[in-house]
Amino acid sequence: MGRDKAFVELGGKALIERVIERSADLGQAETILITNQPAQYAHLGLPMHGDILPDKGSLGGIYTALVHAKRSNVLMLACDMPFVNTDLLRFMISKISNDFDIIVPRVAGYPQGLHAIYKKTCIAPIAEQLAGNRLKIIRFYDQMRVRYLDEADCAPFDPLGRSFVNLNTPEELAEAERLLAATG
Repeated sequence: MGRDKAFVELGGKALIERVIERSADLGQAETILITNQPAQYAHLGLPMHGDILPDKGSLGGIYTALVHAKRSNVLMLACDMPFVNTDLLRFMISKISNDFDIIVPRVAGYPQGLHAIYKKTCIAPIAEQLAGNRLKIIRFYDQMRVRYLDEADCAPFDPLGRSFVNLNTPEELAEAERLLAATG
């Protein structure tokens, strides 16, 4: 996008604000932001933490959130997913149990690691990945107990899979604007 995607506007609202609104009423103990530029996000009024290990990408952000979170289960959402579905998030939360370390939807067989619930049990395996500069989010999943939610699991809540749309290009933003205009 050539700029911080969190503040790209869709339908007159910043992407980060859309994600916060859609995830605000889930009964969570806290909502925190992981950012290395807290001044830009101060207007949101949320607790913020900078990366514990700089330059480690999204996996480093997940690690930072897990370390700072008050609870053992942490819902992670990317800031560029404007169509996050509250009902799907509630469904994911209902799947939390002691049997799983990660609850993650899959689209076309690929885990959506930035639309997932992680337990603090993931901290040590993630730290090991980060120490080896292995930054692919799902690379440590084989060490964890993962509950995958496939499209059939998610379809009752999000039949078109829009929750997993993320915006990386001006073309994708334009398509999201069209979609928003058509569906409201």
